[in-house]
Amino acid sequence: MDKQPNPVLLDALDPLITALRIGGFRVVGPTVRDGVIRFAELSSAAESPTGWTDAQEPGRYRLRQEGELVFGYAASPDSAKRYTHPPRTTLFRWDKGPIEPEIDAPPTALIGLRACDLAALAVQDRVLGGSAAYRARRAALFLVAVDCATPSAVCFCTSMGTGPKAEAGFDLALTELSEPHRFLARAGSERGAEILAALPHRASAPADLAAAADVTRTATARMEPRRFELDGVKEQVAAARTSPVWEEIASRCLTCANCTIVCPTCFCTTVEDGTDLSDGAAERVERWDSCFTFGFTELGGEPVRASGAARYRQWLSHKFSTWVDQFGEYGCVGCGRCVTWCPAGIDLVEELERLR
Repeated sequence: MDKQPNPVLLDALDPLITALRIGGFRVVGPTVRDGVIRFAELSSAAESPTGWTDAQEPGRYRLRQEGELVFGYAASPDSAKRYTHPPRTTLFRWDKGPIEPEIDAPPTALIGLRACDLAALAVQDRVLGGSAAYRARRAALFLVAVDCATPSAVCFCTSMGTGPKAEAGFDLALTELSEPHRFLARAGSERGAEILAALPHRASAPADLAAAADVTRTATARMEPRRFELDGVKEQVAAARTSPVWEEIASRCLTCANCTIVCPTCFCTTVEDGTDLSDGAAERVERWDSCFTFGFTELGGEPVRASGAARYRQWLSHKFSTWVDQFGEYGCVGCGRCVTWCPAGIDLVEELERLR
């Protein structure tokens, strides 16, 4: 859209979920599952994590009940990557002849994406946009973003210039307000405007706009202790190739690949061939892989990066240096997922500062 219409107020999420389901979308959003806020298919707003918030620190995640917000939590371990670049995809099957599977791209509305997730999708578009399967899955998405109100202790999107307010790349964006509880909604696309127009809403007032601005201002202030300067980091990381810091990090790193699994921009895959011994059918599958796995980029039967230090250096250097050479932008959006879900609690912001 060339110009976004004035934001309006919604009193509840159920009409939005109903309208999207009537429009043919399966609705996927946050819900509490196994002590974590995960993304799953929703039938109503009652399944949303209302009143739940999270405490995230390096290597630690805990939920607690607090307040009345529906989206009062920081980044979920899930991101849009699972819906654009699935963990496992069958490329083709062979059963008395080749069978090319149809691209699985059901119309899906993702509710609750943050500004960092939208930035990650823009990175994916640049990296994976040459794939017909990716483009089909991407086109099938209807994106409902929510401005971040409660960043965690590991978030640093302000340093990366990707948040906390959603600025572009969404169909609808919400700012959740309290006292009284309501949502300030704005459209970012023509189909977003059509959905919004069909919902029960009322005009926003200057006080609502001021309250929304205060949400962003407060979230930004909460991340100030995590702010770091990006200027020169590309060159500094590249120059630190022989730094002893890499070996020290490796003494803590388990090379478990948790960071790449939860990262919304990591895209590495491997291809596996398998045969069903019962009927002889064979298939080729693409699945997520990681530069932390021992056999990644193996040559001549030997791993290219045999040490944990080399594998961590590859990952961090790619995110903040060689990714810029390849794609003209950083491979990190500041969501902090890799820090929270690292079992060793390795904080890449601290490591970047050490490498300086």
